[in-house]
Amino acid sequence: MEELEQWKEQLSHLSHLAMDRLREVPPNQLYVAAAIAIFTTLLLLSVRLFKRSKSNTVVLTGLSGSGKTVLFYQLRDGSTHEGTVTSMEPNEDTFILHNEKTRKGKIKPVHIVDVPGHSRLRPKLDEFLPQAAGVVFVVDALDFLPNCRAASEYLYDLLTKGSVVRKKIPVLILCNKTDKVTAHTKEFIRRQMEKEIDKLRASRSAISDADVANEFTLGVPGEPFSFTQCSNKVTAADASGLTGEISQLEEFIREHVKQ
Repeated sequence: MEELEQWKEQLSHLSHLAMDRLREVPPNQLYVAAAIAIFTTLLLLSVRLFKRSKSNTVVLTGLSGSGKTVLFYQLRDGSTHEGTVTSMEPNEDTFILHNEKTRKGKIKPVHIVDVPGHSRLRPKLDEFLPQAAGVVFVVDALDFLPNCRAASEYLYDLLTKGSVVRKKIPVLILCNKTDKVTAHTKEFIRRQMEKEIDKLRASRSAISDADVANEFTLGVPGEPFSFTQCSNKVTAADASGLTGEISQLEEFIREHVKQ
């Protein structure tokens, strides 16, 4: 009991000393010190919240039949899940990439969303873009030319969305089915889509200077369109969902969903 009383007396003495010292400090200095302490606390909290909220979502989109769902299953299971049909609802799951399951150490799971490519279902894309760390636009490299305009229109609409432009969400044009001999190269597909988007810019501007259907415009006025003119990074890569050659897709995901 005596030790407890002594401890109380010492604590009381220290608190009185602290109060006396505070009274000696000019009020202006106290206000400055309090403001600095509050600002520092808020800054640390905001940094921690930013780190926690860093997205692990990657969205797969593109025209119907381009092979998005097969790629989804390859990423998750390392399997084609033969017999898949055109998706009418988004496929989504959070998982460790199949090629990383045997690795040691902590591995960050990714949230992959496969959005249906049917025109009536595309509005679902807007539900996932705000939290996307990256978007993979899948193109059928085998049957590209008949679908070039439709794919380019879809990509144009994607690249002019406010959620993509403001957040500078990176976009990968993934040329799927490149294992086939008659498939077009990613360089050819990229060039053709740039030409088609250039035509779209001109036609849509002629219809409406306000371009009410799109939140932003693409490219530099008076210059041929190039993906390098986009505010966000747009790249192209090869893949084959059926053979499981998806290394460039996996690299894109890990570039934007850090471990």
